[in-house]
Amino acid sequence: MVFGKIDYINLLPFHIFLKQSSLSSSFKKSCERQKSFPSVINKKFRKRRVDAAFISSIESQKKSIKPLNLGIVAKKNVKSVIIKEGVSKKDPASATSNVLAKVLGLQGEVFIGDRALKLYLENPLAYVDLGEQWHKKYGLPFVFARFCINANYQFYTKLAQRFSKKRIKIPTYILQNYAQERGISPQEIKNYLTLISYNIHQKEQKGLKLFFKKAKQLQVPQV
Repeated sequence: MVFGKIDYINLLPFHIFLKQSSLSSSFKKSCERQKSFPSVINKKFRKRRVDAAFISSIESQKKSIKPLNLGIVAKKNVKSVIIKEGVSKKDPASATSNVLAKVLGLQGEVFIGDRALKLYLENPLAYVDLGEQWHKKYGLPFVFARFCINANYQFYTKLAQRFSKKRIKIPTYILQNYAQERGISPQEIKNYLTLISYNIHQKEQKGLKLFFKKAKQLQVPQV
């Protein structure tokens, strides 16, 4: 079994959950071997090189894909999906965020992930928070990615269900390691994770359907 890992802070609670679980060491090692950016994980998932992954929402709407009600959700503002208004430039690591900028009618350079979070924290006035803009416009949370499955459906469904019910505490040493690696303080990482949720309930589903509808109306191609 192979899980596609996105090594961003927004999925840190899920990675800690996997690390602390009773899963085999070979499975945990395979997660590390497959880690990459969202757009790369999308391609690996599409080519069935990974059994399951959090893949971009815009990619997850394909009929052949089996999504669960688990994902990466911005309740309101998100800080790690931003745009610097000006000349349009996509973030090659992203799929959904580039489309979201178009749906919101914003033009500029898109940044996602930990690099975006660091940029925003250093100079918040220089960037527009796409999660915040979506919420201001529609009053709904935004689902950036969904947990989707290619194979071993029962195993991954149970895994996702266990995570959705578990409250994860981040060990201090892991928090400090991430802070040092990403150049973001432990407290800022904690603050950031309060903006993220993972369960996709009715309100999140509504936001997701609206996003798909808006993207289709603009005839925005999937990445």
